[in-house]
Amino acid sequence: MKIDALKQRLNKDRPMTTITIRMPEDVIEDLKRVAPLLGFSGCQPLARAYIGQGLRADLERLEGDTISALIASLKRHGVSDDVLQEAISEVTQR
Repeated sequence: MKIDALKQRLNKDRPMTTITIRMPEDVIEDLKRVAPLLGFSGCQPLARAYIGQGLRADLERLEGDTISALIASLKRHGVSDDVLQEAISEVTQR
């Protein structure tokens, strides 16, 4: 994830929208029970945290797959490992 996008996601004043989701009652009860133990003010912030964790993991995996495919393609087109490593280092040091 790019630094600007990460900074935006860490902003606590991001706009919110209301959704309705159906969940089993026992899951809601578990969320209510676990939330204060993990330092959350209620089950909704904990559910948002769980959704955010899963979403970030999936985005990283999906974006990582794209980057891996790009690297493999560049190698097939004759780009050396040294050039690829230099480019990766340049991008990750931002």
